[in-house]
Amino acid sequence: MDQTVEKPQVQFSEGAMAEIRRYLSHYPADRQKSAILPILHIAQAEFGGWVSPEVMDLVAEILNIQPIEVYEVATFYTMFNLKPVGKHVLEVCRTGPCMLRGSDQLIEHLENRLGCKVGETSADGNFTLKTVECLASCGTGPMLQVREQFYENLDPASADQMLEDLKALTVRKPWEENY
Repeated sequence: MDQTVEKPQVQFSEGAMAEIRRYLSHYPADRQKSAILPILHIAQAEFGGWVSPEVMDLVAEILNIQPIEVYEVATFYTMFNLKPVGKHVLEVCRTGPCMLRGSDQLIEHLENRLGCKVGETSADGNFTLKTVECLASCGTGPMLQVREQFYENLDPASADQMLEDLKALTVRKPWEENY
């Protein structure tokens, strides 16, 4: 009796594959592995904001490399989420200058407002709260980033407004129409 366990198949959408092909076209055939970072970004956007082992296997297949090579990159860079995240990932700077300007209080406020701790996702699935190292906005702390958008000089009121604005935001993928 064959005891082979079939993995669930994940596939990129046509829009995501077109974007992947565009990146691959920038590299000679024997150097396409160099597109691993942008393809992982596409994968993360395509599959709900995180990169599962199955998705990493798919990236390896596309790049014709060993899965471990994709795992090494995805686990090295903190910009890749290796577990499910909320619709919006709040990355709060936790280094010295922001801490001196109130990032600890901002984190505490966000934890209370969202009902989750750092590293967790809110019950409604809208927000994941993370801390990160310096985002190079030392003069405007406390600050955080959401999808490369900086929110600076945050206090409880401006943080609450930011959360409301983000809840109302429709998140699109870069290859979708009206991005």
